[in-house]
Amino acid sequence: MVNSKLISGAEALIRSLEHHGVKNIFGYPGGTIMPTFDVLYDHLDKINHVLVRHEQGAAHAAEGFARVSGEVGVCLVTSGPGATNTITGIADAMIDSTPIIVISGQVPTPFLGTDFFQEVDLVGITQPISKWSYQIQRAEDVAWAVARAFYIAKSGRPGPVVLDFAKNAQVGMVDYEPMKLDFIRSYDPDPTTDEGALETAAKLINSAKKPLVLVGQGVELGNAQEELCRFVEKADLPCGCTLLGLSAFPTDHPLNKGMLGMHGNLAPNVMTNECDVLIAVGMRFDDRVTGKLDTYAKQATIIHMDIDPSEINKNVKVDIPLLGDCKRTLASLTALIQENKHTEWIDSFAEYARKEDEQVIQKEVYPTEGPLNMGEVIRAVSEATNNEAILVTDVGQNQMMSARYFKFTKNRSIVSSGGLGTMGFGLPAAVGATFGAPERTVCAFMGDGGLQMNIQELGTIMEQKAPVKIILLNNNFLGNVRQWQAMFFGGRYSFTPMENPDYMKIAEAYGIPSIRVEKREDLQAAIQDMLKTDGPFMLEACVIEEGNVLPMTPPGGSVNQMLLEC
Repeated sequence: MVNSKLISGAEALIRSLEHHGVKNIFGYPGGTIMPTFDVLYDHLDKINHVLVRHEQGAAHAAEGFARVSGEVGVCLVTSGPGATNTITGIADAMIDSTPIIVISGQVPTPFLGTDFFQEVDLVGITQPISKWSYQIQRAEDVAWAVARAFYIAKSGRPGPVVLDFAKNAQVGMVDYEPMKLDFIRSYDPDPTTDEGALETAAKLINSAKKPLVLVGQGVELGNAQEELCRFVEKADLPCGCTLLGLSAFPTDHPLNKGMLGMHGNLAPNVMTNECDVLIAVGMRFDDRVTGKLDTYAKQATIIHMDIDPSEINKNVKVDIPLLGDCKRTLASLTALIQENKHTEWIDSFAEYARKEDEQVIQKEVYPTEGPLNMGEVIRAVSEATNNEAILVTDVGQNQMMSARYFKFTKNRSIVSSGGLGTMGFGLPAAVGATFGAPERTVCAFMGDGGLQMNIQELGTIMEQKAPVKIILLNNNFLGNVRQWQAMFFGGRYSFTPMENPDYMKIAEAYGIPSIRVEKREDLQAAIQDMLKTDGPFMLEACVIEEGNVLPMTPPGGSVNQMLLEC
């Protein structure tokens, strides 16, 4: 007698994705994953599939979706080159703690190890750059593997998971039962917080004369934005934000003193080396934030709040580690600290802010002559959206300028490649962001170099009518490398000038409305045209060719030695 409950492994996969609430998949079909795509065809009433134009685009789109939605992004690709094309996105998601699941087809298990057509050892390749990488060889293992993948990807410190789906497992039959997991033996995603350490930290904060809080992306990942506000407001604690933590704390909050890092704001960087208690929340002391480790915050007692034990003492020796989910640890610490005021200490930030404003910001954002500056374009777009848009960036000068001059009033509003620095990230990530937060405006800033690295995703935007507002900051250079060449390599511009195509014609070919702006007096009208246009739009701003991102901590320099000019 035939068991009527039996379904294929491919059907089990799609049903498992539905069981975990998946509404969008970013993917590209091919031979070994074809059985799964065939099943997906019958589930389009519940799962929307976004056909990207390159598998790297699928991974980055899944990242963009995850970052703005707080959910797991999913992409579906074939074996061999389809799978290897996702590697950059997997590595990017790993270092930036982004929860995505990459599902790849694989050759049938009897042919593994035979150099079968489009066979590649995806598990072996991705184990070092993923939280978990697993090969599904039997249909019976599908529900378990998917449940485990979602739990691992989203719990604790989030990250990417890879499922390598053998073709015979896709076509094999299974008596399917949906499954979810909330426990894996030997996996502790939320370590217990030491109560004694909490009390010691509270005493330090209560007695601090010059406290400083470093806000990282962990606050966003832990949905602890309100807990952070209550914490810093109760004890009157000034804050600096990392690149990926910028939207965790409103830009205009009086305790927000700006961005940390190589191209961050002068005051929070200098004050890192003057504070007496440094409280790091959900950040990993990245080298772009710390500068020279030998001179970083040596005068301070350091409290480090993080969910990942491997980050404690990895780069910076800390005095009090507070392990655990920062939503919980911040609330516990807030209950223990006293209401306080640090007026004199906070007022001391003002002189550094004034100096930076006078020597850098006014010149960058409010010039009266010469070509357009990146900073003025970015600030104008931010203000035109009432500072409520999602900022997506590519990598390079466009990224650092956007981080400096875009303003944030809502959480989960910055999508950028932080740790890996992936050029080509911006365009597909912006597509994903429009699906992750369809009610919000998505502004994607990119340079002429980064746009061309995944320019084929304009096809995805065209087909999906994804309402990405593309702001191309075109300086005809690989700008970030050119700046380093100007400052540290004697002005020898080795292969950084770019001969560019006509981007307006490219946008037209993809059916995307566009405007090119070269004059300052045309900028505001062009931005309004962009924002009032339904669907996608490309605004090409022809900006100064040899502009520099300042301030800047020189490579190997200390955070309190930022350059205001070059």
